[in-house]
Amino acid sequence: MTFAIDHKSPVPLHIQTEDLLRKIIKQPQYQKGKHLPNEIELARTLNISRGTLRQAINKLVYEGLLTRKKGVGTKVNNMVSSRALNWLSFSQEMAVRGIPIKNFETHLSWVKPEESVRNFFDIKGNRKVLKLEKLRGRPEGPFVYFVSYFHPRIGLTGEEDFKRPLYEILESDYQVVADLSQEEISARAADKFLAGKLQLDTGSPILCRKRFVFDQAERPIEYNLGFYRADSFVYTIESRREQ
Repeated sequence: MTFAIDHKSPVPLHIQTEDLLRKIIKQPQYQKGKHLPNEIELARTLNISRGTLRQAINKLVYEGLLTRKKGVGTKVNNMVSSRALNWLSFSQEMAVRGIPIKNFETHLSWVKPEESVRNFFDIKGNRKVLKLEKLRGRPEGPFVYFVSYFHPRIGLTGEEDFKRPLYEILESDYQVVADLSQEEISARAADKFLAGKLQLDTGSPILCRKRFVFDQAERPIEYNLGFYRADSFVYTIESRREQ
């Protein structure tokens, strides 16, 4: 897609820029999580001021179509709805609920991640990242399958003791503090692989939670997928209306 606006048009530049951005974010690569070009580069390409560009971006951010993070960039917000929440690690969540947890499987591997993960981390396609898979649940059976990918910048080796709480490892061993989480929650039918992991019939309903984790500088550190049995887990949200 060509990034261009008509400087001879009577339509104001910020309106043209806004319309262009709406077309850009519908492109497959941006729907899959790729960050938009940085403001300096895009303003130069369009031959407009950064102020004009920011005016258009701010409009889409206000509408919930874009998410902008300092030092990270601007990307499409694909969540149907979103709300800022206080968040806990899985171990903390279960401790609060008083649920005893058993680890059934733990697997570590170095992989070339799929496009959505590469775009979130902003890394090249040939770069491998550490992938952690865990199957967890109550002593009588598993109810959640986790997949986590970690940014190579952290320095994880794969030799860590992942029986320890994950964020304790990151903070104590690598001085990386998980500070911000963004989540997408959706429902889906279990495919053959997930059905086998969670001891379900293929096609059974499961809850899918996608979590994007950032450090204190708002740099991406973890891309996490959690697949829960729908009959064993309830995701509760408490919010207070702003006055």
